[in-house]
Amino acid sequence: MSYLVPSLVRKAEVDRAIRNTLDKVVVLRFGRATDAVCLQLDDILSKAQRDVSKFAIIFMVDVDAEDVQIYVKYFDVTILPSTVFFFNAEHVKMDAGTQDHSKFVGAFHEKQDFIDVVEVLFRGAMKGKHIVSCPLPPERIPQYQLLFKDV
Repeated sequence: MSYLVPSLVRKAEVDRAIRNTLDKVVVLRFGRATDAVCLQLDDILSKAQRDVSKFAIIFMVDVDAEDVQIYVKYFDVTILPSTVFFFNAEHVKMDAGTQDHSKFVGAFHEKQDFIDVVEVLFRGAMKGKHIVSCPLPPERIPQYQLLFKDV
């Protein structure tokens, strides 16, 4: 299903998507087209794309592309898939009760979970907030253990 959502493979494309999208949430899914969990998330994103089209735009970012490694390192994308959100060229974070507020790690359980998250991010960003609380119950948020390298 990832063919239904635009894919970005160069840094310039990612920059353009972040900078040129105004008054909409930019959703960047970092992952691989061959990973099973990424494909599950891609299916959810492609189904939700039309429902969120008035307040969000979705892009896939291939973590194996050489040119986007700067973003992969900057957002510390070590667990796939990872979803990062922007609004008017500013990074919007979400407190989901996990260690990392800069991105949503893992796949959403269903389409409505994704729509709820994007809608809360949009409403919060429209009010000038840079971090919002996750609307999902804790049992619907993927749990993971954060590992730090060279600490």
